[in-house]
Parts: sequence; C-alpha cells; structure tokens
Amino acid sequence: MSLKKTALHAEHQALGARLVDFAGWDMPVQYEGPIAEHTAVRTAAGMFDVAHMSAVDLHGAKTRECLRKLVANDVAKLTVPGKALYTCMLRPDGGVIDDLIIYFLAEDHFRLVVNAGTTDKDLAWISEQAKPFGLTVKHRSDLGILAVQGPTARDTVAKHLPQPLADKAMHLIAFQAATEGELFVGRTGYTGEDGFELILPHAELVALWKKLLADGVRPCGLAARDTLRLEAGMNLYGNDMDETQHPLESGLAWTIDWSDASRQFIGRAAIEPLRGKSPKKFVGLLLEGRGVLRAHMPVRFANGTVGETTSGGFAPTLKQSIAFARVDAHADGAVEVEIRGTGVAARVVKPPFVRNGRVLV
Repeated sequence: MSLKKTALHAEHQALGARLVDFAGWDMPVQYEGPIAEHTAVRTAAGMFDVAHMSAVDLHGAKTRECLRKLVANDVAKLTVPGKALYTCMLRPDGGVIDDLIIYFLAEDHFRLVVNAGTTDKDLAWISEQAKPFGLTVKHRSDLGILAVQGPTARDTVAKHLPQPLADKAMHLIAFQAATEGELFVGRTGYTGEDGFELILPHAELVALWKKLLADGVRPCGLAARDTLRLEAGMNLYGNDMDETQHPLESGLAWTIDWSDASRQFIGRAAIEPLRGKSPKKFVGLLLEGRGVLRAHMPVRFANGTVGETTSGGFAPTLKQSIAFARVDAHADGAVEVEIRGTGVAARVVKPPFVRNGRVLV
C-alpha cells in the first residue's frame, strides 16, 4: 500500500529531506540534521509539517454534553471561544485511546486535533459516542496543520497573517486560538517553546511554508520534534501511553478533572479507585554514565523495585541522555538503567527537563 502524502510533500523532496514511513505517511525525519533543527527551535524558529495529524469538527447543540462524557478533562472549563484543553480519551477500562487537544469555537462547534496513527480508530469511537447526542462529526481532511515554534516564531508568523488575525494572534495566551474564515491560529505546541500551530487549507499551507522558509525559519523533521518534546516533558502516544495503560501510570493525572462527581466520563469508574493508589508511577531519568537511553530498557532501584523506560534519547540542550520511565510506585534509592547488558547510573528527576530554552533539572 502506498504511503499517504501531505500537501508539503513536494517541498520536503525539494529540500532534500530524508523521508520515512510514519503512521502510514511519507514524512520528513530530518533535513540537515536533528541537532541543528532542534537548536534552531530552542534559539530562533523552526517549522514542522504536522498535516498528517487530523482536525475533527463536532457540530450540534449537545456537543459540550457529549465531550464531558467522551474525555477525562472537563470541557466545562472552556467558557471563552478560542480556549483549548489538553486531555485523554479513554476506554471503559481506563486505557488511553488517544491524547488530543480540544478547541472551543462556539457552543455548537468544537474542534479536536488527534494523532495521525490513531485517526481512524478515533473517528470511529467519536462517531459512535456522538450518535446519542445528535452530533455531526466531520474529519477536516481539507485542512492541513503547520507548527511554527521557537522564541521568534510568533513575530515571524504574524507578519504573514491578515492584519486583524495577526493582532488577535499576538495577544493569545497559551492554549488559546483565533480564527478568520478557515485560517485557524492556536498558541499551542509540542516543543516546550513559544509559537503557533496553524490549521489552514492545503494551498495556503504550502504558500505559508514558502514565505516562512524565505524568512529563514528552519524546516524541522520528526527526529527534532521527538527530542524537543522529550526535553519538554511531553508524552508520545504509543510510547508513553496507549490502550494498555491508564493516565495515572503515564504521568497524565493532571489531565483528569474529578471535581464534578456527577460527570461519569468514559473510564472514570475503572480508574477512580486507583487515585493515589496506582501500582506504577511515571518519572523522568537523567543518565549519569555513558550511553544513550531508548525505550524499553530495564530500570532497577536500590530497594529492589523495577521499571522500564518508555521514551528516551540524547537531549541536545542538556548534552546528556534522558528518558521517561514507568516504574513501581514504591521505587526508591539509587537507580540504574540496563544498556546493552550493563547497568548505568541515572538520576530520577521531575519532567520537564527544558522549557522556553531554560534547563530545569
């Protein structure tokens, strides 16, 4: 089966990007190199083609009511149009179907942004749950997504937006969006830096990419996106959580709103008894010896407890290797990670490792 291509595919080829199969899409993993691209985002601005991810629009009078059941965080918090919420969509047993961002556009219109590798199952699940509420579920395959991130990203992007939208966008707070027609600008991201995520028609996506390229914004691939999100303490679906893991053991307890006892969101009955009692916890690791941390490496603690890394890699900003790990809730004492059969000393830290260019560990 041939790989799917975003509207920017020809641009990646023209720039000599190395392309790989990612969730069935032919995507750039790097251009000139992951470290240079990573550094560009931390110090100036980089842009990512994330048009393989999907925007899904929900329409209907009972959209908010449906979402209060569908996801673990509470969309009742979204009272101002343009505000956004990060959350997880759970199975009845508490496993994570996907993590996503929900934008409140109007009382009868919310927009969800879901992961590329989970789009098909997400659409099926959302459509099934939306039926009793009489909602229209529309996969916006006519739109693409471009992320522009870094200390200079917002100023650079704003120059290319229609004036009224530019004025709004420059005053957005984190997790907020503004729209004009089909051009949607959100102050969200997956790098730990300031910037925008823009959702726009494919032709406009290509045009904006070219303008930003001419302005010196660095094209960045999946490899840099992964090291940036890892440093920023942000989970990756399929690595750090999936349908076999619940949020409480995946560092995502903060994405659950328990405050309304009458709100029986899907998965609540399964995981609420585990509040404060989960047998596993999620931690950050900083390697103190030599080597590179990767996913699925054994972790051992001095008190005999164990765990496993879920994501790992070299952190360019820290110039050290870091990881996330799911470990026994009672893990304590000195820790080591098994790398190629040898235990290497590490230190437990609380993510994030880096935010807004500042090292936090």
